[in-house]
Amino acid sequence: MRAQRATAETGAISLTINPGINFRLIAIKVHLSAVGGAGNLTVTTDANAGATYDAVLTLQDMTAVTDYVYIPTNPVPFVAGDKVVIAWANAGNKTYGIEAFWTADNLG
Repeated sequence: MRAQRATAETGAISLTINPGINFRLIAIKVHLSAVGGAGNLTVTTDANAGATYDAVLTLQDMTAVTDYVYIPTNPVPFVAGDKVVIAWANAGNKTYGIEAFWTADNLG
């Protein structure tokens, strides 16, 4: 399993997972220094096959949240060139730590 992190940051969350190989998304963890503020944290697919295949994987209102963990029921498969984009405006400028966990996958 591999992890990609952005820690001790303020401002907007914008983290892109782009391993360049077939992979499976295992989990995403977000921690804020205080209750966040308005707005949704989104985790979306940016599909290599084009915008027609992009999808929202999860959406979380951060108004009353300091910790959010997204663990899909089953690891989500992606092909080489696909990206997972994690974004949130963070209008309250909270300090955050974010980790995204994924594993390489043969997919066939």
